[in-house]
Amino acid sequence: MGEVFAGRYELADPIGRGGVGAVWRAWDHRRRRYVAAKVLQQSDAHTLLRFVREQALRIDHPHVLAPASWAADDDKVLFTMDLVAGGSLAHLIGDYGPLPPQFVCVLLDQLLSGLAAVHAEGVVHRDIKPANILLEATSTRLPHLRVSDFGISMRKGEPRLTETNYVVGTPGYFAPEQAMGAEPDFPADLFAAGLVALYLLEGAKPDAKSLIEHFAEHGTPSAPQGVPGPLWGVLAGLLQPDPEARFRTATGARKALLAAAELLPEPGPDDELIEVFDQLGPLPPGFGPNGPATRGRRARPLHSTGPAESPTPPTVPEPAPHLEREPHPQSQRSPEPQPAPAPAPAPEREPTPPPSAPSSMPPPASAPTPHPAMSETGSFHLPPPAPAPDIRFATPPPLPPPVPPMPAVVLPPHVAPAAHAVTTVVPHEPVPDRHSLYALRRGEVPDRRRTSPGPPPRVTIPVLLLALVCFTVGIWALTQA
Repeated sequence: MGEVFAGRYELADPIGRGGVGAVWRAWDHRRRRYVAAKVLQQSDAHTLLRFVREQALRIDHPHVLAPASWAADDDKVLFTMDLVAGGSLAHLIGDYGPLPPQFVCVLLDQLLSGLAAVHAEGVVHRDIKPANILLEATSTRLPHLRVSDFGISMRKGEPRLTETNYVVGTPGYFAPEQAMGAEPDFPADLFAAGLVALYLLEGAKPDAKSLIEHFAEHGTPSAPQGVPGPLWGVLAGLLQPDPEARFRTATGARKALLAAAELLPEPGPDDELIEVFDQLGPLPPGFGPNGPATRGRRARPLHSTGPAESPTPPTVPEPAPHLEREPHPQSQRSPEPQPAPAPAPAPEREPTPPPSAPSSMPPPASAPTPHPAMSETGSFHLPPPAPAPDIRFATPPPLPPPVPPMPAVVLPPHVAPAAHAVTTVVPHEPVPDRHSLYALRRGEVPDRRRTSPGPPPRVTIPVLLLALVCFTVGIWALTQA
């Protein structure tokens, strides 16, 4: 597993290195995809300021590879961009050498399209070279180019971060005015684009110094060997040493290139087919197409069609055959304590045979299993209790007939009720229902709560008399007040 940066980016493997940092292939845990992460190596103020300038650049264009996000963790910072797998133009020349003119026209048109978008944002790249121009892995389809590495780019009008008479960039792709310390401008990028196109046509790095001298002394030279005349006319307009004589905008150069490409011959059937390979290679161990592998074993998904173990249905044990066991002669007398035997190792559990294939060999009846005197824990074995009868499905007894209500007692007219007679109502015994009968049959005692009787009359009468006296005294006190 790689290092997780800022809790989001997991670094997988390095895929490039620049002047101020290394580029890693990283997994973005939030967006669930691989990205290219440029990790800053130095932490001085000058480098940090350039880093801030680069990561702040946001250009949405199909031929521009600009930073998409950034993160900081302790003393490290990085920014991320789309992962481009086809390598750079330098890799392409290393694989094929000089490229066909029609193929170069496609690449140069895309390069100028990307520069037009960058210049429209007021940004001067200042480091256009084959290593900073990346390709998507398109195989034999139409190539797709993207301008990258804005580490030393700057907006026009911003203060320069370099000292006076100090030039930044890559030697061999400087514009003449850039080498003399002039303020960065858009035509300097166009001069470097012309040198890149010449590099693709010749398969080697052009000698920019001798080319500039030839332009200054003899004017525009003739087309080099292998470069068609219409295409050379466009390249000569990009390679003019005088920025005033050069193309001023990338859009103007694209229009001239389109007119020149129409004059070029169509590629023949014998021309070599250019294929852009995947230059990144396989992912490192622990990483897959869907991100880093999960730590620990992972449960197999339910929808998996692989050779996963199917859940075994629960096996119903077959009833053991009933063996008639003769009474033991010593079962009538109390067992004598015997020393506990040493615990035997637990036998290995054997797989239960499926119900469809029961064993046809019954156990021998001549060798009954001896009843041990003591268990493995040293306690005596007791005979198992008799199973209780299952009355869950027993037929309920018939309900008794309902008890008729008791008739009211009518006193004769000559019998007067007592003065202080208390009439007590005796409730009838409730008729047991079916559930009560089941409970009684099972031996359960219903929960009957009896109400406690009141206090006896010898306590109640004195209390009532005392309360009456207090009430009378209170009334008298109120009338005297």
